[in-house]
Amino acid sequence: MSVADLAQKLISFASVTPQQAGCLDFIQSFLEELHFECWRLPFGAVDNLYARWGKHSPHLCFAGHIDVVPVANPVAWQHNPFSADLKDPQTVYGRGAVDMKGAIAAFLMAAQDVIRSQPTGSISFLLTSDEEGVAVDGTRQVVQWLKDRGEVVDLCLVGEPTSVKQVGDMVKIGRRGSLNVQVTVQGQAGHVAYPENFINPITILMDYLNELKRHPLDQGNELFQPSNLEITSIDVGNPTTNVVVPKAEARFNIRFNNLHNGESLQAYLRKVAAQVSSRITLTTRTSGEAFYCSNPHLTEQIVNCIERITGKPPVLSTSGGTSDARFIKDIAPVVELGLLNAMAHQDNEQAAVSDLNLLQALYAEILSSFLLLKDKSIS
Repeated sequence: MSVADLAQKLISFASVTPQQAGCLDFIQSFLEELHFECWRLPFGAVDNLYARWGKHSPHLCFAGHIDVVPVANPVAWQHNPFSADLKDPQTVYGRGAVDMKGAIAAFLMAAQDVIRSQPTGSISFLLTSDEEGVAVDGTRQVVQWLKDRGEVVDLCLVGEPTSVKQVGDMVKIGRRGSLNVQVTVQGQAGHVAYPENFINPITILMDYLNELKRHPLDQGNELFQPSNLEITSIDVGNPTTNVVVPKAEARFNIRFNNLHNGESLQAYLRKVAAQVSSRITLTTRTSGEAFYCSNPHLTEQIVNCIERITGKPPVLSTSGGTSDARFIKDIAPVVELGLLNAMAHQDNEQAAVSDLNLLQALYAEILSSFLLLKDKSIS
């Protein structure tokens, strides 16, 4: 079976989050044939799989998700998004081709190849069906399970689509944090002609949001771009033109670098709110803290592996959205490397077979270098 055939087979399982739809069953069978020890880990309505080959260090874990986003516009697709058939010998087509069943297939094939060399270390897979959803009962729970078992992971490689123009041209060595905020301003309703009789919550809300946008959070640093606050919604629910509503709401998100954490930002937001009006209340949720791989030997090893295969060193980046790496960083150094990100979540999602072959080669080189200790800097 080629990596393209395997990727198309994985795509054929319609594992729309949080359903695994038989995909984890298939992968478990594949890994058991390679003598991986497998654990199925259901938490809530989410199914997860952890599998390990080997008992010793160094231990490299591949983490990924088999769940995919829904097909929102089926008529826009040229082919069945969950077909098991390769429509074109040069292309793997379907929902999840890029994000991220193609990467899972590439690592499965790379692991199969490297195991033939009988490495002294260990290879594991951490796969969830809850990355594209609320991400509560997936990787987060499996990480806690690994902690409780005392499992030691020396490096985790996440297969998110990180590449831009060529597979391997960018590696994520960290991610910004993410803070979601709901703002509620309670005013007093009234007729617009009598301002002495109402308190306009919209005015207060605008003052607060303008104050936040007026002052940049930071200028960034050598690892991260500047933190950014973006207003995503303002809601008042007013169908009239002559009535001031009693309440106004807004939502915004902050993608923040390692100069902040969720707690410090929440304190800042509440401080500014208190300065503007006592009528402002905030509801906040930090979905992930900023982090980066602080082990220069590991990142150097990844760079060396990629350069040996592609002839060019990758860009080391912390840009983009969040991923399950935000949970894994609590138990292991983590980096992310995968296919081109342009087609992720798009209609007619697809990946070039040549890109899958290249990614398989990169994963195999990283596995060999790490487990066979080609580069002593990782020992």
